[in-house]
Amino acid sequence: MYRFNRIGGSVSIFRLACFRLACFFAMLSAGVAQQSNVPRSREANDAGRFFAGLPGESGSSFARFEDGVIWKDHRRRLDAAWTKAETGLISGLRDFQKQELGGGPLANSTLFYPFGGPDFLTATLCFPRSPMYVIVGLEPAGTLPSAEQLAKKDMSRYLGGLRETMASELGRSFFITREMDHQFRGQVTDGLLVPILHLLARTQHTVLGFRYVRLDDDGRVIAREADYKAPTTFGNKSVEIEFRSNADQAVQKLYYFSVNLSDERLRENKPFLASAARLKGTTTLLKATSYMIHRKDFSVIRELMLTNSAAILQDDSGIPFHWFEPALWKVSLYGDYDHPYGSFRWLVQADLRKAYQTSGGKPLGFRIGYGFGRIPSNLLLAKRIQVAASVTRPVAAP
Repeated sequence: MYRFNRIGGSVSIFRLACFRLACFFAMLSAGVAQQSNVPRSREANDAGRFFAGLPGESGSSFARFEDGVIWKDHRRRLDAAWTKAETGLISGLRDFQKQELGGGPLANSTLFYPFGGPDFLTATLCFPRSPMYVIVGLEPAGTLPSAEQLAKKDMSRYLGGLRETMASELGRSFFITREMDHQFRGQVTDGLLVPILHLLARTQHTVLGFRYVRLDDDGRVIAREADYKAPTTFGNKSVEIEFRSNADQAVQKLYYFSVNLSDERLRENKPFLASAARLKGTTTLLKATSYMIHRKDFSVIRELMLTNSAAILQDDSGIPFHWFEPALWKVSLYGDYDHPYGSFRWLVQADLRKAYQTSGGKPLGFRIGYGFGRIPSNLLLAKRIQVAASVTRPVAAP
């Protein structure tokens, strides 16, 4: 190893280089934190713990409710639901992540989750170290209620409604579309911010702050007022959340965009297309999509995912199997597949069934997706053979 003398001692060039590199990354991380446009506030974290049935931290404005019988019952019921989910879905996804999803580019890439709704649970269990989660759904982003606003509500009814919003996620692994239409458009909450905060709290994250955002004409993220009225049919009203993992203290970010992904709406939504086009080299997650991507009128979002993704994890409701060309994608199958469940039964993929019959799928030690517990579950992991040259993320306006 080469050495040189400096101030009476020999210093390893290698060690010095490592030291300088460590300093560089430390400064880079500090710079990223300083450049954050998300205001720091405990409000969202306090609210999330309250919604999730977790005791508040010292000074929480929601602490006034915790001595009441209603909140104690809320906590007890949620504890039971989460404990039950932990023994099946949650532990199964954690094991799957450790065994199948730990390597690059999966471990540290931005996660793109269209049709995801408020499902941060699957996102973080499968990809716990993603620096950024970009989740897209049809439901509104919603607003954060204060403790003062909640004090005026029928608390028993409100908390019961919140538990109902989580029942299908914890019991079946997905949010049911028709229930979301009923629950997240004013009947229980005015959008998905509340259930997302619930899931962040229960998955051992601390919310550092959030802000209401939208996309400008160039697809850059800019701040908006909570009651912003969009002048177009595609308002792209969203929320941006920064949070910290309690496990390793890593700071991560989540965007939820309220966007209609059908071809008719997406083609006219130039700001979202511009923003999504920058998401190159990402990992894409698809689950319980109502088989939208099988339809001809969702071709734009399908092509965008196939073009930009370095890897795609999905169940059979995601991108049809024939789109994964062997020359471009290395595909791994898990579980078993014969046909879709229930009203989607007619969307059977003969080529996917043949692939399972020919090579078989790796064991899948948990149930997930439609037909939960009634038909075999399946997952497909596709890795691009030639990974995109760079990974980019949503751009915030200066």
